[in-house]
Amino acid sequence: MEIYYQSPIGLIKLTGGLPGLTTCSFVQLKNKSNLSPTTIKTSLDSAPASLKQAWVQLDEYFKGTRQKFSVKLDLIGTEFQKKVWAELQKIPYGQTKSYRDIAEACGKPKAFRAVGQANHQNPVVIFIPCHRVIGTDGGLTGYGAGLWRKRWLLAHEKER
Repeated sequence: MEIYYQSPIGLIKLTGGLPGLTTCSFVQLKNKSNLSPTTIKTSLDSAPASLKQAWVQLDEYFKGTRQKFSVKLDLIGTEFQKKVWAELQKIPYGQTKSYRDIAEACGKPKAFRAVGQANHQNPVVIFIPCHRVIGTDGGLTGYGAGLWRKRWLLAHEKER
């Protein structure tokens, strides 16, 4: 099932089921007329518990009242990707780590490019905070949803 959350930085699609949240991604829809606030609320009412919880936690995050997520995730990925994603979840709210830091934490100090690829394949943005990963030089590097969103998310977390 899928539901939508209208965030301050764009529409977010959440998918999942009883086992947990499967994806969280920014979307551009050609026809938004079907996604009025009433439609979004109606789909939320009929959603499985994992999606309702994800929606509520996103809302709290964007309102600045949530710093950690507890929604159950149902992720598909390689063993290495899952290891990277687990490390990303350890990055504290409002802080950043470099791709090299994550590679070292995964026991593969030279695999920072592979970490970047795993970051890019992250199926649940924000819940797995790939926006908190920066270049070794401290610069912002790629973010599939756009660097402007990465900047916004990092600034949002610094404000709290």
